[in-house]
Amino acid sequence: MTDGTTMSYREAIRQALREAMNEDPRVFLMGEDVGHYGGCYGVSKGLLSEFGDERIRDTPLSESGFVGAGVGAALGGMRPIVEVMTVNFSLLALDQIVNNAATIRHMSGGQFNVPLVIRMASGAGRQLAAQHSHSLECWYAHVPGLKVLAPATVADARFMLKMALDDPDPVVIFEHVMLYNNEEPIPTPDRCPPMEQAFVRREGSDLTLITYGGSLPKVLAAAEELSHAGISAEVLDLRSLRPLDTDAIVRSVSKTHRALTVDEGWRTGSLAGEISAIIMEQAFWELDAPVGRVCSQEVPIPYPKHLEDAALPQRGEIVQSAKQIMGAV
Repeated sequence: MTDGTTMSYREAIRQALREAMNEDPRVFLMGEDVGHYGGCYGVSKGLLSEFGDERIRDTPLSESGFVGAGVGAALGGMRPIVEVMTVNFSLLALDQIVNNAATIRHMSGGQFNVPLVIRMASGAGRQLAAQHSHSLECWYAHVPGLKVLAPATVADARFMLKMALDDPDPVVIFEHVMLYNNEEPIPTPDRCPPMEQAFVRREGSDLTLITYGGSLPKVLAAAEELSHAGISAEVLDLRSLRPLDTDAIVRSVSKTHRALTVDEGWRTGSLAGEISAIIMEQAFWELDAPVGRVCSQEVPIPYPKHLEDAALPQRGEIVQSAKQIMGAV
């Protein structure tokens, strides 16, 4: 439990939901188990009794159906927040997200916007196996018409939602399952830059570690370990995956002259690969070493804990890869 001076990532999202619904009667939350159960990860616990079942709506296990209802509500002037229990389940709603929400503004010649926010749990670490554990952020970051966010801190969890609701276009927010229990001092709005900006979480001069979402704590721990080996690592938190803050990426790499991207997605076709291409296109002559990548193993996420850990990027692998780029091993 938090002690009154700190707030958990879970509580930050709950407070953001409460604030949004208090400030704007058009805002409502819908999704599987968000009401009576309080959300699969406890994010919306207590909101049903506070706002009633017109604004905290439990839905059937029909992702295409209720995401489509969210698209329709947004077109009708509401500000829906749709919670999809896990990123794997969101694939059942790809038609609604990719073929409808993302395209209607373009296909209507700018006559209609879809101010829809879709929240979903992502990532591995809780032994939920291949049905509930993947990091598919890159799939959505591939799609024009969507904005894709990956809040990694309590401050971003607390204040990014309002920014997303203020946006006239559909925004997908990925909440990594291993972040919900994280606690930090109660944040203030100044701790959350505009949602489309990357943010340097740790200054460094020798190497840029680029990451997002649930990998940020591991990367910060790796940067601390590298400091004991005399390597000054800068940590860049992308925060927004579409659009990518390419200026921040190039600026950091131009400062450190080396880069390693840590991405819980699979290596083939990964966001890490896209970032590598951006660096090669825009900062090639700044590089003193090839760009590195640490990604998940190319397997469905296993259930046993030791295999799950082995499939994911871990601090030791990040440290080892950084040292290889530095020529220290």
